[in-house]
Amino acid sequence: MNVAVVLLTTALVIVIALLAAAGAGKLARLDGATYPAALTRATVTFAAVITLTATVTSVFAALLT
Repeated sequence: MNVAVVLLTTALVIVIALLAAAGAGKLARLDGATYPAALTRATVTFAAVITLTATVTSVFAALLT
């Protein structure tokens, strides 16, 4: 049961990170950025969401143990 929860949570986090990255890339293009600049902004957003999730997870793990 625990493995399934971890896998589903990981999949959900990745989907949310991809949606945030797609939104950031689209907003960058609407703002007039070039494709490489928009891709860079999307990549930074994806990395930020994954990093924030890892940080929050480690804080919760420390608090719950």
